[in-house]
Amino acid sequence: MAKNVLVCDDAAFMRMMIKDILTKNGYNVAGEAENGAKAVEKYNELHPDLVLMDITMPEMDGIQALKKIKEGDPKAIVIMCSAMGQQAMVVEAIQSGARDFIVKPFQADRVLEAVKKVIG
Repeated sequence: MAKNVLVCDDAAFMRMMIKDILTKNGYNVAGEAENGAKAVEKYNELHPDLVLMDITMPEMDGIQALKKIKEGDPKAIVIMCSAMGQQAMVVEAIQSGARDFIVKPFQADRVLEAVKKVIG
């Protein structure tokens, strides 16, 4: 059965890129969110196998959203996405329970490697 993924990024073109990489490789994009608050809402509604979460987003950033999701579901699997130069935030994300991180601009093989590593 295809694994369900929730894609969270405030940039529509980034969500589209990730969605394209995932669907071409047999994953199902169950939902999308354009900010951290929506990500938490969608997670609770969809219970996806994996969340790909951008760090820098309006309303609620990815780290706050990660913490909220993990609060409600300690077994949630989240991979953070960040632009170069956000090392401190990546460290905080990993300490907050993120399983991995992907650096933008995305390389399809790196996205797939990270996803396969955490959900197969």
